Amino acid sequence: MTHSEQIQKAHHFLMSKGFDQPQIGIILGTGMSRLLEEVRIETSVPFEEIPHFPPASVEFHKGELIFGRLRGKPTVIMHGRYHYYEGYSFQQITLPIRVMKLLGIRCLIISSACGSMNPAFRKGSLLLVKDHINLLPGNPLIGPNLDEFGPRFPDMSQPYSPRMNAKFVEIARTNDITLHRGIYVAVPGPMLETPAEYRYLRKIGADVVGMSTVPEVIAANHMNLPCSVLVIITDECDPDHLQPFNLDDILRTASSTEPHFIRLVTAFAEHFD
Repeated sequence: MTHSEQIQKAHHFLMSKGFDQPQIGIILGTGMSRLLEEVRIETSVPFEEIPHFPPASVEFHKGELIFGRLRGKPTVIMHGRYHYYEGYSFQQITLPIRVMKLLGIRCLIISSACGSMNPAFRKGSLLLVKDHINLLPGNPLIGPNLDEFGPRFPDMSQPYSPRMNAKFVEIARTNDITLHRGIYVAVPGPMLETPAEYRYLRKIGADVVGMSTVPEVIAANHMNLPCSVLVIITDECDPDHLQPFNLDDILRTASSTEPHFIRLVTAFAEHFD
């Protein structure tokens, strides 16, 4: 079965389960599940029940696709996501994005947790991604082009929607929420970086580092799907004062910052047209 046929099969399955013309797509990153409390959920399906969706293997990623209403707007939400370090191909990682596009979404909001190399961006704050650097060993467009979704050579001069980003900046200002803007670099993981690697990533222009997000952004751009990325800075990656990795601390930081993330996303949905 071709990749296009896999996408179509998953699409038809979800339509049969009541995923009816969502307008907004959301990917929930680490520690950001409380947004679901704002959603009037109509149906949810575990990833492993959806044709060609791999199971989520990361313990703190739930692994389900949800359809419901967020501030009255039909929305599809990935509660959990896939990562390259789990052993999945870039096509598998981005298959849900292509399926959501077929279902009808008109914009995509991606969230994740990340570490900051920029000393001005402190742990516990939010950042709106304005550009990225891809240090993953590949991307989802390698191989035969999916002509029905987009061109062989998609433009990436504006990978993040200026209109969506401007809206998030406006919402943050109105609600007195600190929202940094910066450059995200994607690395393979799952190990954290060495002090020398953090120095290198900062030197090449990155403000924050994570292990996801960029493949989904590339696939969205291929399909001409506007997207924005909101990240919670969960740790500070100062190579001269580097602390050992602590997952519980990262999850606590994400949880404490999550209310601001929820306010940004719910306000965006409320005014989405």
